[in-house]
Amino acid sequence: MTQIGHGNTGHTVTLPDGTELELAWAAMTDVGLRREVNEDSYIAQWPIFAVADGMGGHAAGDFASAAVVTRLAEHGGRDIVGTTEIDSALRLAVTDMGRSTGVTDEGSGTTVTGAAVGMIGDEAAWLIFNIGDSRVYRLESGVLDQLTVDHSIVQELVDAGQITREEADTHPHSNVITRAVGFHEVPAPDYRAVEIAEGMRLLACSDGLTKELTSYGIRHFLLENPKADAAVKALVDAALGNGGRDNITVVVVDVLKVRRPDPAG
Repeated sequence: MTQIGHGNTGHTVTLPDGTELELAWAAMTDVGLRREVNEDSYIAQWPIFAVADGMGGHAAGDFASAAVVTRLAEHGGRDIVGTTEIDSALRLAVTDMGRSTGVTDEGSGTTVTGAAVGMIGDEAAWLIFNIGDSRVYRLESGVLDQLTVDHSIVQELVDAGQITREEADTHPHSNVITRAVGFHEVPAPDYRAVEIAEGMRLLACSDGLTKELTSYGIRHFLLENPKADAAVKALVDAALGNGGRDNITVVVVDVLKVRRPDPAG
């Protein structure tokens, strides 16, 4: 388990396009009730917020998730981060995993998901990225949307119309992912650009949360807790209360204010 960054109740920054943002965020991780080791890691540090859920045998998953967030943290403190920097960080993390000791012959790996502030053309936007089944959600105007698509066997079955979304949650292969960072493979994240809007809330989480809470439950706790620190605690506590079968990691980011430059000058 590696935790990089701390909560912030009012971080203000001016982006290259002149947009002024004020954000608040918080993060929390818990080993859960059935695991001995917490193999999740996170980074919550402007301009990148990400969760990694490690796998690969004794201690290997912990090392893999730590490698990813440590490499991503090298871009912390910058004004913006682009896909080129994220891709490079993930490739370097795979190299780091290959140098580790005590890793199984099959190697180590991790999922990763997150949001970074970058530029799309001349405008600032959230860059949502993921590999594996950790997720990013957006809460806006009371509506919760999943912004990432799982790289998993059950997601492929859902996409093919062979099972429903509800059946996927209890499918015996629900833990089998089809893409990861590591295992000696070149990482291939999916990216999605999302507008930065005042009042929106982003949630990045490991599957330790989504195993225990439905989207309705997640939406409830996000709506009931307007402060980021209260929201992450409520989500983790609820996941523990529902069984806590896996490590649980939650990062919540709130966009408090957006001031865009006047195009008239």
